[in-house]
Amino acid sequence: MTPTLHAALAGLNPAQREAVMHLDSPLLILAGAGSGKTRVITVKIAWLIGERGVDPRSILAVTFTNKAAGEMRERALALLNGDGDGEVGVDPRDLSLRTFHSFGAWMLRRNSDVAGLPRGFNIYDDDDSITLLKALYPEQKRVTLARFYHLISRAKDYCLSPDDDLSDISEDPEFVEVYRAYQTRLEEIGNVDFGDLIMKPVQLLEREPVVAQRMQRRFRYILVDEYQDSNVAQYRMLRALAADDAFVCVVGDDDQSIYRFRGAEVQNILTFPDTFPGTHVVRLEQNYRSTAPILDLAGAVVANNQGRLGKTLFTDRGDGELPRLLLLPDQDDEVSFVIDRVRRAERAGEEGETAVLYRTNAQSRAFETALLRENIPYRIVGAVRFWDREEVKDAVAFLKFLANPRDEVSFRRIVNKPARGLGAKSVERILEKLAPARGDLSAAADYAIPDLSRKAGTALGAFVRLVERLRTLIEGGAPRTPDGAPAPESAATTPASLAAIVEDMLASSGLSQYHKEQDEVSGTQKLQNLEELINAASLYAASLEGLTDFLEVIELDSAREQADNADARVVLITMHNTKGLEFDRVVITGLEEGLFPRDDDPEELEEERRLFYVAITRARHELTLTSCRYRRLHGKLTDFLPSRFLTEIPRELVQVDADGYSGGSGHDGAGTLAGLRAGRSRGENHPWPKGTAVYHDDYGAGVVTRAWYAGSEAVVLVRFETGATAQFIPKYTLLERIAADAGGEVW
Repeated sequence: MTPTLHAALAGLNPAQREAVMHLDSPLLILAGAGSGKTRVITVKIAWLIGERGVDPRSILAVTFTNKAAGEMRERALALLNGDGDGEVGVDPRDLSLRTFHSFGAWMLRRNSDVAGLPRGFNIYDDDDSITLLKALYPEQKRVTLARFYHLISRAKDYCLSPDDDLSDISEDPEFVEVYRAYQTRLEEIGNVDFGDLIMKPVQLLEREPVVAQRMQRRFRYILVDEYQDSNVAQYRMLRALAADDAFVCVVGDDDQSIYRFRGAEVQNILTFPDTFPGTHVVRLEQNYRSTAPILDLAGAVVANNQGRLGKTLFTDRGDGELPRLLLLPDQDDEVSFVIDRVRRAERAGEEGETAVLYRTNAQSRAFETALLRENIPYRIVGAVRFWDREEVKDAVAFLKFLANPRDEVSFRRIVNKPARGLGAKSVERILEKLAPARGDLSAAADYAIPDLSRKAGTALGAFVRLVERLRTLIEGGAPRTPDGAPAPESAATTPASLAAIVEDMLASSGLSQYHKEQDEVSGTQKLQNLEELINAASLYAASLEGLTDFLEVIELDSAREQADNADARVVLITMHNTKGLEFDRVVITGLEEGLFPRDDDPEELEEERRLFYVAITRARHELTLTSCRYRRLHGKLTDFLPSRFLTEIPRELVQVDADGYSGGSGHDGAGTLAGLRAGRSRGENHPWPKGTAVYHDDYGAGVVTRAWYAGSEAVVLVRFETGATAQFIPKYTLLERIAADAGGEVW
């Protein structure tokens, strides 16, 4: 044993040492947040080789990212080949520390003949795969094919072929044949996609005994990191690789399984002891990151989940301050609190970063704007700045063109987005008409229509009429219908704010639908970012002056230079992106029903609660939770209730500050948590029960998805046919009951 490895073992706590040295049966290491799991798994690999004499080539350790695999490799080699006497001298090439996908590729290369692949097969990325689908279905839009490819990838996450029952993946009647045609062509070419890197090795292991036996003889010690993030295909790979007498060790935290939308299956870790009989469970519960009050709060939250194996985090760091719960009037106060806290940290010379966490990327906009105006350097993790996002730039370009019909740059960006069949030649024809149109690109487009094909001319004509209609609204003229005809007298009303015009533009131009489809394919939040743009526009008048003021503010915010981000003291980040990170001060924002959590699906609710747990355990020293009574939604101030997760927190675990409240909406000052718990427990005999079909003048038709009481007030959450959700107190809202259709649904 090298001195370095000996020192590493001596530095472990009792539970960590037990996890490292256990070798007699399958091992499940439940590693709580901040409990040093990476240290444990790398020391275990080094201990197996340096102390137990295990051949490095017989060890397979897999994780999910190249970065994590590289870090494990470097640490293990440092422990084995460290300075001093007793060096083991392990060749790095003998250590199989890989991602699942790189291991799958390695296995297919070595068994390509059995797998029916050429030795030099290529691996298609998402773009390559969509291009292949386009070659098979040239008449289909690329976004449609991208959606099909997303479904194909999900099917492969479950090891499902075109011949299997795919109804749980999609009910689309075309999907099975598209999948079959795609897979047939992919195999004819002799290439694989990322899903194949797991599914094909699983098929080899399960169908080819000779291959399975050879792999099982090679890998006698199998370790899997972040096992709570594994999917069904990865589970089957592990199960097929592990011989009955192999040592299998998985490391993970069931309370940090937050990637269900990517196919992660929390049941893999929950049922590991059933899959591998005789499993020994070691709980790493000593946390080296957070103070005791923060850990107590995290434990109280996640304890409400049913699907967990259970553990209790503790720390030797001593006591710290109780986390704070701020019940604020609105999101502007939420932003002001963050700015004030950062300034106080600067004045006091406090070290470390302040991290602002939120559920969706769209929530970053208000914080970015305020930080830029206050000249406070910040960095945004896992996303580009709000005003630099593709969908936001598309919408802003359209608004710029409405304000200035001579803006060629904006015109070029929007005239064929989403695609209207207006290519580069059509645009050049339009630009040729600029002289007679006196520089007005909208007029030039109108002049160019006769010179285009019938299809392109029709599309361009619709675009011109849309621009004219929206300009009429902005300039205060008589409203017109989408086809350009005068609107009925009953509709001849001026929008209350610029938000209504922006929302109209996004819907009528097709940008909302276009980016909604992008979201469905890639799991992004582009539509929510567009909704946040609508919210930002709600502060401006529905006039040309209001539009130019809005655009001026956008340009100033976009152009503001930031200081060196390496020195930024503020981090803006979604809760999902915080996994594996830690910060001195954490502010978790937007803790309201409908925003976090977003719906009532039991499995989704448990995952959202785990996400809350992950967010809480990112804080080292200070934690603040914020919930707003009002938040702008679709350009209108909407009354929100605090997140149900807040009602689950024992009152003694938080400092509650509700000075900004005058009551109502469930925010009732010092007794807030107890009051919310009592109010939510009375859901019986609700006048607007779940399933009630309703209509709202601003949102349209919808259905009540949840009904409860806040104090004495009946409250409902409604999902509308547009996909939007909103929360109402019917007593104070013009919410109308309507008849559901024969199927019992509103749409």
